[in-house]
Amino acid sequence: MSQLPSKRSERIFTDFKKEYSDTQALTEANRCLYCYDAPCITACPTSIDIPKFIRRIANDNVKGAAKAIFDSNIMGMSCARVCPVEVLCVGSCVYTNTDVPPIQIGKLQRYATDQAFEKGWQYYEPGQSSGKSVALIGGGPASLAAAHRLRRFGHSVTIFERDTYLGGLNTTGVAPYKMKADRSLTEVEWILKIGGIEVKTGSEIPKDISWQELRTNFDAIFLGFGLGRDRYMSLPNAEAEGIYGAVDYIAQFKTGDVALDNIQNAIVVGGGNTAIDAVRELIGLGINNVTMVYRGDERKMSGYLHEWMEAKKEGALGQWRSQPIAYIAEDSKLTGLRCIRMDENKQPIADSEFSIDADLILLAIGQDKQHELVQSLPGLEIEWGKVVVDATRATGCAGVFAGGDCINGGKEVVNAVDDGQKAADSIHSFLTGENHG
Repeated sequence: MSQLPSKRSERIFTDFKKEYSDTQALTEANRCLYCYDAPCITACPTSIDIPKFIRRIANDNVKGAAKAIFDSNIMGMSCARVCPVEVLCVGSCVYTNTDVPPIQIGKLQRYATDQAFEKGWQYYEPGQSSGKSVALIGGGPASLAAAHRLRRFGHSVTIFERDTYLGGLNTTGVAPYKMKADRSLTEVEWILKIGGIEVKTGSEIPKDISWQELRTNFDAIFLGFGLGRDRYMSLPNAEAEGIYGAVDYIAQFKTGDVALDNIQNAIVVGGGNTAIDAVRELIGLGINNVTMVYRGDERKMSGYLHEWMEAKKEGALGQWRSQPIAYIAEDSKLTGLRCIRMDENKQPIADSEFSIDADLILLAIGQDKQHELVQSLPGLEIEWGKVVVDATRATGCAGVFAGGDCINGGKEVVNAVDDGQKAADSIHSFLTGENHG
């Protein structure tokens, strides 16, 4: 697997949420009520038995605690860092309806899974060979989770990844104050240690290998590819130097080095979680003035409000109900952004134009869906750019299953893991004729 360069801009960041010491973990674990029918389990897309793993920490059985996590979510280490626990498990803790702080489930999960990695604990082995093979398209969380479970069933698996690194957005897109790229690759290596997972990076499907070849050479296919390139705005001066897609730009400083010495003012256009992450990352990289421009209201933005509140504490500014109408440039170099105010119905307000200085603009207004990659698969249905699947993650094309961003349009890592694991169960049933529910 390819190694990351040692000089990466992301290395300047420190963890936003510090890890627990042994004493802190034990103290927090003993606060848990170990609820029967615990709401935190229901709130977790992978249904981790949270009371079980916390009780094991309290009983000084950290190895058993980590196994309880991995049994439900093989990517429990990264999910402990990147999951929006405030709106999932922690947000559902029974303590949230009292004056008592909720159990810090994410930190306890990180405590257990980090120890599993550091001490080299391995819990799983490949199953007896089934003689069946599965191709997995994309090397992100959905495919990694599916591949690991398929190996436990004894199937041969091959991951085809277009880019250099495995891990998907865990490696190239997650905010470095939550998890750095090298930590993501540590998780990838741990997953691959089960053995028998073949990886082919630099393989673009169907450009390098056709769907027909894949269907001939493999008994089943899992579609786990993510979203495509950043979307851009067709505005005057769009060719000016200093305008980038947010996802691509984040990938640059997570896996390499970016020069920001001459950047004084930056703008991030958008109101989702990628936009908020980009704002906080630019501030962390030392840019003095960072402004989010969003056409809607602050309280109605699609990004998590608690993340935006942290960004504001760090100095981020916001321009709400503001629609970009032109880039401002001098000699092809970006100098600012021209906007117009919008009313509550998102209609332009006359004579309300204003400008913001900017040496750098990141566009976080969405990514293209990659449904055109699979249009030649017979029976496969596309709806609003997303691959249509049933509850088992099966598509309308026999032997083809899917999960992750290509079916949900872009959700959390934990959703992708859940898709991959459920798809693996369904693929196993398809290959063996067994019913595994």
